[in-house]
Amino acid sequence: MSENHHGHILSTKMLTAVLFVLLLLTVITVLAAQVDFGMFKVVVALAIATVKALIVIMFFMHLKYEDRFIRFIVFMCFFILAIFIGMTFLDIAYR
Repeated sequence: MSENHHGHILSTKMLTAVLFVLLLLTVITVLAAQVDFGMFKVVVALAIATVKALIVIMFFMHLKYEDRFIRFIVFMCFFILAIFIGMTFLDIAYR
């Protein structure tokens, strides 16, 4: 029995564009670390890291090509993780 399973192959041009976007976001992360954002420094760093993680998940883990249900499940996992991280920061802030 032969399975007809097609993968999603991204072009070299697309992968190069993703590489440059990730490198640009890395440079922005380094530059943002040198700026004093006060108490929002962690928020800025986490926001940039979240964008980078979403790009990796969408293109390298092929979530862009999955069903809506799978995307929803992954989104809910990140949302719950964000809640836990936010609660941790609130707990630390009031000690």
